[in-house]
This record gives sequence, structure tokens and C-alpha cells, in this order.
Amino acid sequence: MNNSVIPLLVVFSFFFSISILSQDETDKGIFVQEKDGYYQNEILKSVEDFAEPKEKKKKLFKLDFYGMDLPKSKDEFTSYWFNEPVSQGRTGTCWCFSTTSFFESEVYRLHGKKVKLSEMYTAYWEYVEKAKRFIKERGSSAFAEGSEANAVPRIWKLYGIVPIEAYTGLQPGQKFHDHKAMFKEMKKYLKSIQSTNAWNEEEAITVIKSILNHYIGEPPSEFYFESKKYSPNEFLNEYIQLNLDDYVDILSYMQQPYYQQVEYEVPDNWWHSDIYYNVPLNAFMDALKNAIRNGYTMTIGGDVSEAGYDSWNKVGVIPTFDIPSEYIDESARQFRFSNKTTTDDHGIHLVGYIEKDGVDWYLIKDSGSGSRNIGDKGFYFYHEDYIKLKIMDFMVHKDAVENILKKFKEQIK
Repeated sequence: MNNSVIPLLVVFSFFFSISILSQDETDKGIFVQEKDGYYQNEILKSVEDFAEPKEKKKKLFKLDFYGMDLPKSKDEFTSYWFNEPVSQGRTGTCWCFSTTSFFESEVYRLHGKKVKLSEMYTAYWEYVEKAKRFIKERGSSAFAEGSEANAVPRIWKLYGIVPIEAYTGLQPGQKFHDHKAMFKEMKKYLKSIQSTNAWNEEEAITVIKSILNHYIGEPPSEFYFESKKYSPNEFLNEYIQLNLDDYVDILSYMQQPYYQQVEYEVPDNWWHSDIYYNVPLNAFMDALKNAIRNGYTMTIGGDVSEAGYDSWNKVGVIPTFDIPSEYIDESARQFRFSNKTTTDDHGIHLVGYIEKDGVDWYLIKDSGSGSRNIGDKGFYFYHEDYIKLKIMDFMVHKDAVENILKKFKEQIK
């Protein structure tokens, strides 16, 4: 054999091996039969209208997780204090559960107090505020179950907050929260107002409160906690002792200018909040990674409807058949947000991290039913690529993102 051919064969063999290796690392998709989980087996069986017609089970196209080296337990993660996960039941209040959990962790981080707060107290007054705006805007404002993380501090500033002992939002014997009938009744009433132009705010809010009181109870104006009497505002100011102005929302999308405070343009931002700090994707990811490593948890929001998101494996990952990791950038992120394959459909609490094979995985505390299908109840494990592509915003204490806020101040100058 001609000696000059040997180097060419070596090069060819090298690239052929690399090609085969990259093919082996390509993710595969499979069809998986949908099956009943915690929602069907626990939550639906506990509510009155369980006899409602069942939807036919579908086959779902999912990532084939077989043989993948995934986190297996929350105990693998470095995490910070949080209350045990609780179920949001049959409600659209993930925004409230995740952010309440976040603020409970903040009370412990700042003051060393372990307290369980009432999610439904906040949800009650959020429904009232939504109804008020619906009436003031003559039906032009959205009235739905969803909202955003920064709704929680907004409601607390208006109405205070109470511990779970003072207000559960559950009727005697009720195991899970269920807002289906309540929301349907409120929506029907507001539509009747709209159709008759009966825009009497005082009268309408009285009716909305009566509906809420019937289903989830009337929230207390005062209560005892640890042998001391409080009003909800006193409890916020004297016991919880969080400066709600210290919490900021970090967003990353291309449709508005970077390093400006902008509106997050999604339906759940029904009051059109424009306080989001919009930053480039690299700054977004750096801030999130640094925050969790420095002892800060955060509430995060984004999309949980992907082929690599699976409740039976408890993970959120991005398959290569969606987009290879090296191609995930702000354009890929914006493309999915603009074409609505990324939606703002879930709020969760990021409470820990682990570095595995050079990348981060994040421990996610989740009030949704899927997180209870298997394994550690109330948790998911997110790959950093999932955060990078599918999670649009997070709320955190301002001290965790000083570098970002400094750039905003410089822009103002």
C-alpha cells in the first residue's frame, strides 16, 4: 500500500468514528400510551362530579428516556429550605402555590422562621381584583384562573396575608382544592353583567364575594397565631417581615428591548404589569445559576408541554430531535414563544441544583398533579437546557441579581 494513503485512511476513520458516535447520541422519539396518574386516581375521585365523561386516552409522542442517565432523587441535589409540596388540586392557581412557597423560603432565609402560608387567601382576593377590573373595563379585561408570580406581592400589599391555620380555602371534609364549579359560576355571572350592561361595581363585587364565600369560605379579618392576635396586614408587617419591593421579575425575550423594564405579553399578566427586567438570554441564565448557587431560591414560569417533559420520569429535558443543545439561543427561544409552542402555562419553585456531567440540573418543587405520579412527590428535575429554552421568567430577591440591576441603572443615566 502507498504510504501516502495511510494518513488519509486515519483521517477518514477518525471522522467516521465521530459520525457514528454523534448518531448514537441522537435522541429518539417514541409513542407512549397516555395513562391515569395522580390527577385521575386521587384528585378526580375526591370531587363531586367524578362521573363526568372520561376523555379517550391518546398516544403521546415523547422522548425515549430508556438508558438515559437522569437524576433519580431530590436527595442528589444541593437545596435550600422549603415547606413540603402541597397539591393545587383541580385549580389553575400554580402561580399562587409556587410564589407562596418561594416567599415561605424567603421568610426562613431572612428570619429563620418556618411558616406555612395560605395560598387560597391570595387566590380569593386575586379573583376579586380580576372582577373589579373586568367591570371597570366593561368586559375587556381577562377573567381566568391563571396569573403571574408578581400578583402575589401585589395582593399582599393590598390585603396582607394569613397562615394556613387561619384560612385553608377547603370546606369540611374536602381533601383537594376544586375551583371548577366556583369559577364557572363567577364567569357566568360576569358574562350576564356584560350582556345587560349592568356595570354596578359595588353590587357585582358583593355577588362575586358571595360565590367565593360559598365555595372556599370567607377569609378572616383577624386571627390568632402563636397566641397573638393579628390582622392580615399586621401579620405581613410584624411576623412575615418581607419587604415586597425587594423582589424583582427577570424576563428574557427579544420582542422588547433588552435592559428596559417591559410588559410580559401573556394572557395571565391580565393587569399588564410592565415591571419585568428584560435581559439577554446569557444574562438570564447566568443570573439564575449564580442565584441558586448563592443560596437564593426563585419562582419560575414557562412551558411544560414538551416531548422531553415527562411526569413518569420526573424530568424536563430538550431532545436533540427538537433542537440540539448547541443551537439553543435567544432566537430559538423567541421563535417558540412567537409561534406559541412556548406558552406561559405553569409556575413552579426552583429550590436546588446539582452539576452533572458538566451541566446543571435543577430541583423543582411543583404543586401540579403530574409531579405526584411517581417517586419524590411534588418534585421535578429540570436540565439547564429546558430552563434556557422553555422558562421565560423568574422572580428572586434583588440582592441575587445586583449585576443585572446595576446595568439597568446605568441605562437610565
